Amino acid sequence: MRFAHRLLAIREALTICHLSYLPRPLIIPPAKTRSPTKRGFASPPNAHMKKLISTAASVSLFALAQLGTPAQATDTASAECFKPFSSETKTLQFKAKKGPYRVALANGFIGNTWRIEMIKCLQQYAEDPQIKPLIKELKIVSTGTDVAAQIGAVDNFINAGYDLVIINAVSSTAFKPVVERAKRAGVVLISYDNTIDSDQIVAVNEDQLEAGRLMGEWIVKQMGTKGNVIEVRGVAGNPVDLDRHKGQHAVFDKYPDIKTIEVVGNWDDGTAQKAVADAIAVHGKFDGMTCQGGTTGAVRALIDGKNPFIPVAGEAENGFRKLIAQHSSEGLKGWSYGQSPALVALALKAGLAALQGNSLPQYISAPIPQCEYETMKAGVDYFPDLSDDFFVASGFPQCNITLDAGKLMNAAKTSE
Repeated sequence: MRFAHRLLAIREALTICHLSYLPRPLIIPPAKTRSPTKRGFASPPNAHMKKLISTAASVSLFALAQLGTPAQATDTASAECFKPFSSETKTLQFKAKKGPYRVALANGFIGNTWRIEMIKCLQQYAEDPQIKPLIKELKIVSTGTDVAAQIGAVDNFINAGYDLVIINAVSSTAFKPVVERAKRAGVVLISYDNTIDSDQIVAVNEDQLEAGRLMGEWIVKQMGTKGNVIEVRGVAGNPVDLDRHKGQHAVFDKYPDIKTIEVVGNWDDGTAQKAVADAIAVHGKFDGMTCQGGTTGAVRALIDGKNPFIPVAGEAENGFRKLIAQHSSEGLKGWSYGQSPALVALALKAGLAALQGNSLPQYISAPIPQCEYETMKAGVDYFPDLSDDFFVASGFPQCNITLDAGKLMNAAKTSE
């Protein structure tokens, strides 16, 4: 306890001296102007305080030696690729380490094609000629939906001295103690997709609210400001589903003549197909459709239900894009976006940048891969001879992450 009190005193003295360099990661908030008099130090400090300030100054010099020169927000690595989620996003910087590095992926759930493809994305990107020399070892584990098992796996990597641990978290709220243990050990943690709720580590994700807004805007552009839209939602209560739903309605709710009917598709082809078929039977024809996932099944339900072809905004499944290519001349206008499995590759890229001492936004907004019926190309945006149940958006060209989707599609048929 004495040690803890002393640390608190030193920290306060650091604040007084305006030397706010804390243990890594270094958090760089937006610049603010402070007045010392507002902190209550209009009169000179007493002897005890002078001693604390002297101690704090020594500590701060040590911290500066560990952290290096603090970076400004404009100094972030690959600013075009590592885009902050907002102007309020903090900047983090970690102590630079000499490579090559030991890297681990702590994945949770592994029971669908997206997760298998995600792992293949990581393995393929790790072989990129610019990335491979930076990696000494790549270890991958999948622990299922057990939170304690995933925490245990991350702890094992920390204790084994790995430099970087990438996490697709089972729980967004259970990792606070793990984050603290990683900081003490000098291990960089990067979370992505299902991100960890902490401002002490870098998170990488696509902006789900923006994805929903883009869907809504595209439907209005194609359909107009009047009509009936069927909205095929994802897993009930999931934050991704909620954000995409909110983004769509930020657009639709502006137009009183647009009516929406919601069904739950659970991001699954079979579930979405049945839900859309039932909705057509009850409500008749629709003028537009948005679908968060299971889009291939949802479009097949339109065809089976004799609903005239309509504008459809959906996910990046290969089957959906194949149907667009097949029927666009008949009126199936499609726009396809993706929650890319290559987010794991972007997380690796960010982690390697952090290990080299670059500053990064605490929350990186990944580009949203997208294409539409007028510009889709076979062999690039969809693959006619390959399976339907594959997420085609397997790279971020803006970040020089270009993966061979054909190889990934075949590889994803083999589980880890």
